[in-house]
Amino acid sequence: MNTRRRWGLFEVFGIEMEYMIVDRDTLAVRPLADLLLRDAAGSGEWVEDVERGAIGWSNEIVSHLVELKTNGPAASLAGLDEAFHADVLEANRLLAPHNAMLLGSGAHPWMDPATETRIWPHGGAEVYDTYDRIFGCQGHGWSNLQSTHLNLPFADDEQFGRLHAAIRLALPLIPALAASSPFLDGRFTGYLDARLETYRHNQARIPSITGRVIPERLFSERDYRGLFERIASDIRPHDPDGVLDPLFLNSRGAIARFDRNAIEIRVIDIQECPAADLAVIGAVVALLRQLTAESAAPLEAQQQWPEDLLADILLAVAKDGDQARIVDGDYLRMFGLRERAMTAGDAWRQICERARDDFAPDARRTLGRILAEGPLARRLLQATGTTPDRAALQDACRKLSGCLADNRLFP
Repeated sequence: MNTRRRWGLFEVFGIEMEYMIVDRDTLAVRPLADLLLRDAAGSGEWVEDVERGAIGWSNEIVSHLVELKTNGPAASLAGLDEAFHADVLEANRLLAPHNAMLLGSGAHPWMDPATETRIWPHGGAEVYDTYDRIFGCQGHGWSNLQSTHLNLPFADDEQFGRLHAAIRLALPLIPALAASSPFLDGRFTGYLDARLETYRHNQARIPSITGRVIPERLFSERDYRGLFERIASDIRPHDPDGVLDPLFLNSRGAIARFDRNAIEIRVIDIQECPAADLAVIGAVVALLRQLTAESAAPLEAQQQWPEDLLADILLAVAKDGDQARIVDGDYLRMFGLRERAMTAGDAWRQICERARDDFAPDARRTLGRILAEGPLARRLLQATGTTPDRAALQDACRKLSGCLADNRLFP
């Protein structure tokens, strides 16, 4: 019998943040995650996870990346940025003897995945090696993308359908706040959220795994299980030994985790510091609270939106961020916005003003700066220009490392 506690909507939060490990001098990526986790565990053995009170650390598919995450459900977002920041400082302390440190933002500006990718070689390597064999992980969409994942609970099927409908509608707006990856291969990509644009192609060989990034109109566990069955069927010829679990293969921008009664949102680029991450997460949660409460549109109307229309809006916002123009008045009305057209940034400003009492003073100030100055990607472009040389990118990354160390916004 399953005795696991089932939390209701917004009762608890799970947050995962992925950070690059880079050289302190050159700022190039360094594949040191195994050394960092070993040193943090203090056992002298290779480990995949380390528990450190409120925050846990773990590996990911590539060795220059480490994930910091809430160690179990957190009852409140308040104070979490300080908890994450304390562990960032501890990770930097452990990395200092290796002349390395953590760095935020959604993608490394000049990493060469073809030559610098190192797949995690220790526990769980069979899974990672299988991914690499099937999809080839020496590409930006696999080895050079850092995100913040937000896990939100549901207690039953009704709450799942309500939350999933709200998240599907919110996903297209998120890059307007969170885009932080304008550069790849040392150049401006034309997208403020190049991580998201690259991510949607990384498993194109098997289209059912990612779909259109926006999840399909599935609002019950029974219906969603059909998606898992389709993924399992499609992967079987490539993975006859069944190494890869369809539950984890699902790579949409939000994925249902019925094993822990949560939906995991995956389209949020990681920011320059935990204070910025938690401000963005707070805005997303405030919007989802409004949607699940049906404050502007009934649930039935929210559930009608096909993924193709939402995916088109998502791609436009991934490209132009806060300045992306949304011209679908019916979509805006889902959020209680009466304009026939407006920018994504203006939409967020109205949404957040309506929910201003939901934010603690520090988060309100941080979010206010993001809303006024644009997402991190726009601020990076303002600092470097659209045709930066390596020196300009290195200077921006050095400033980013200071932002992470001090838990403050860029610039």
